[in-house]
Amino acid sequence: MRKTLLGLTLLTTGLVASATDYSQDIHKNDSSFFNFKVMSGQGQKNPYKNQDDTYLEVEFGGRKGIMDLYGYIDLKNLAGSTSDDSYGGDNFFAEIKPRFSIDGMTGKDLSVGPFKEWYISTWIKAGDSALWHNGIGIGTDVVVPWFGKTGLNLLSTYKREDYGSSAEGKWDGYSLQWNWFKPLHFFENGSFVSYQGYVTYDFGADEIAKDSGRTKDSLQWYNGIYWHNNDWAIGYGLKVYNNMANYDDGATTFGTKQDTSGVGHYFDIGYKF
Repeated sequence: MRKTLLGLTLLTTGLVASATDYSQDIHKNDSSFFNFKVMSGQGQKNPYKNQDDTYLEVEFGGRKGIMDLYGYIDLKNLAGSTSDDSYGGDNFFAEIKPRFSIDGMTGKDLSVGPFKEWYISTWIKAGDSALWHNGIGIGTDVVVPWFGKTGLNLLSTYKREDYGSSAEGKWDGYSLQWNWFKPLHFFENGSFVSYQGYVTYDFGADEIAKDSGRTKDSLQWYNGIYWHNNDWAIGYGLKVYNNMANYDDGATTFGTKQDTSGVGHYFDIGYKF
């Protein structure tokens, strides 16, 4: 398993530096990563309560031939503390995002201007508290001024499970997802500081919006500042929420007043395998 230091191929956000000519060697950009992270989330705007939780995140992915993969699994309440907001509730949350290169499958360079590679994008989002979404759509690696190469995906979403909502068992809404990894400063010893994060904007969920206290759209915007070397990553993230999980901020749902908009704070340390 290869571990890289330079920001454009560090892979902590699921971006893989890719070529556009696959006619000779489909595997020339193969790489992989596997990280263990201890994270403390304060003021998370999850449905039904603000969760202050210290949890273990297993993060993985890379590039193998035509497949570009990013995923993570969060194991909640790492220490089993009875004072943790996750105690007696959610035990895990996971997202897995395989993308399949259309350039690679066709053997052609399909780049257009800043759009460097195209993918069939897929998505699984699951939690043990009645949540399972699937998504499929189109993705691309797009070069953005200052940010460099970033990942962009637009997916149609199928709600297999959604907290018992009217959308369960239906295609309902879309998800626009953008992620980036921008090195800010390199030190003489090879370590560096990065700005990394993502935006997930879910919209057009007409079926969910039929239920009391639910909304058509939802926003998550994560902004992280991290220090990296070959083995460790230590950082802080500020996350902006708006109607998290399509729950209307301030609405009363199942006897609980929702607090699903605002800011959460994340502190984490990770080890890279």
